Amino acid sequence: MDESIVDTDQSPAAPASASLRDLLQLVLLPGLGPRTLARLLERFGTATKVLTADGEALACVPNVGRKLVHTIRTAGDHVCADQVLRWCDDQGVRLVRDTDADYPMGLKDLDDAPPLLFLRGDWVDQDQLSVAMVGTRHATTYGLKQAERLAFGLAKAGITVVSGLARGIDTAAHRGCLDGGGRTLAVLGGGLGEIYPAENKPLADRCSQSGAVISEQPPYAKPRSGHFPQRNRLIAAMSLATLVIEAPDRSGSLITARQAYELNRDVLALPGPVTSRTSRGCNQLIRDGAVLVQTVDDVLEAIGPMSNPVTTDEQTTIRSGAELQLNDIERSVLQAIAPESTSIDTVIAQSGLPAHRVISTISVLEMRRLIRRLSSQYVARI
Repeated sequence: MDESIVDTDQSPAAPASASLRDLLQLVLLPGLGPRTLARLLERFGTATKVLTADGEALACVPNVGRKLVHTIRTAGDHVCADQVLRWCDDQGVRLVRDTDADYPMGLKDLDDAPPLLFLRGDWVDQDQLSVAMVGTRHATTYGLKQAERLAFGLAKAGITVVSGLARGIDTAAHRGCLDGGGRTLAVLGGGLGEIYPAENKPLADRCSQSGAVISEQPPYAKPRSGHFPQRNRLIAAMSLATLVIEAPDRSGSLITARQAYELNRDVLALPGPVTSRTSRGCNQLIRDGAVLVQTVDDVLEAIGPMSNPVTTDEQTTIRSGAELQLNDIERSVLQAIAPESTSIDTVIAQSGLPAHRVISTISVLEMRRLIRRLSSQYVARI
């Protein structure tokens, strides 16, 4: 991490535990990237132990050379954690550790998961039901309209849209989701004090009110080119699937798609004209096995069964994206079916529906691969 806040304000910093302050101090150090930071924390256990370790022990960690050893040993000379704490307190930005309940669960699948996030807004459990929407900054009218349409539909279905607040497709995705009354997460390549592009500051404010603006970079870190691949891994990890709307054959969006593949996430793509340069990357992804997306239903079906069920604000437990397509009767029947063997008589009793309606609905749920029939009288939820 290579930028810190320059601040002449000497007002007291917001109260913070010593362990949180030490972690912030470590995260702010120049020349310390996420992978090396992860190795240091794995080796020593806590930021406090890293900061107090002797030079010989630090040098045993891969990629920690003499210069970085000196930087860690003299951490207080390089950055002022208290200034950052004051700024975060003034700006309504929270420091979220990887042990906190509101740390995005998907990030824990990363080998170099950031131990600390800067977050304005809120991450809630329902945000586990999320889809990343990414694409080129130089989008066509077709791409922008499709991004807004799909994001709007996903919002209506209860899906959180994750994107990077960049110009083009990212902006259209955030706006479409917000217009649909949904939640959206904007993951930045720079710090929260350096919103980029500047014209998207109002959009960032909207995102923080209906979701969150998130960064692993210090507040005034400039959005450098090397930060964006790091940002992209967060977008991919935070989402159940990554949907690429428009991307030329050399595009950062394809990096996000590759990272999603590496994390065993689904990759989806919107097809475009074969003559369109901005659709070459999407068409190539589809050729290589990505799910072709035309409608919101395509996205929901692609999400499929989830390893960690999510409870929505309506206290409904969602185990598959396809469940978001169900009507009230179908959802009532599904909620009455347990993952273990459940008799149809039990489903009828718990749902309060007529027997013939339950039986016909069970057939629909079976076709949608949400349940499996164990016998003529017993079913189970997948």
